[in-house]
Amino acid sequence: MDLSKLKPAPGSTHSEKRIGRGQGSGHGGTSTRGHKGAKSRSGWSKKIGFEGGQMPLQRVVPKFGFKNFNRVEFKAINLSTLQTLAEKLNVSDIDLTTLSENGLVGKNDKVKILGKGELTAKLNVKAHAFSKSAKEAIEKLEGTTEII
Repeated sequence: MDLSKLKPAPGSTHSEKRIGRGQGSGHGGTSTRGHKGAKSRSGWSKKIGFEGGQMPLQRVVPKFGFKNFNRVEFKAINLSTLQTLAEKLNVSDIDLTTLSENGLVGKNDKVKILGKGELTAKLNVKAHAFSKSAKEAIEKLEGTTEII
């Protein structure tokens, strides 16, 4: 190892002027920030959506409607989908793991079975909710519905 060939790591040194280090540096005094105003003060940072004093867009656009934060979002699965799944996999029990493994729902989704389509297989279905028509169609074929 030759000590005469030691250099600082690339990018660790720079030749920018140091701002705010006295008049002799050429960037003393106001430290290139100009006189007065919010931008010249320490601790100033622009708020998200700030438009230079103009009324921000999120305050100009009127608010309307209602968003119920207690709403429960269900992933809807029709009887026709259950029928094709039962035929494809040759199963009679359908639950959340079966649906998620086949890419129909996510593992954390809440599932509601709806009555659209034709059902011919006797199925035992487990889900978070059932429509009245879906429940009747499944139980008409002597299948079972279980709410999780």
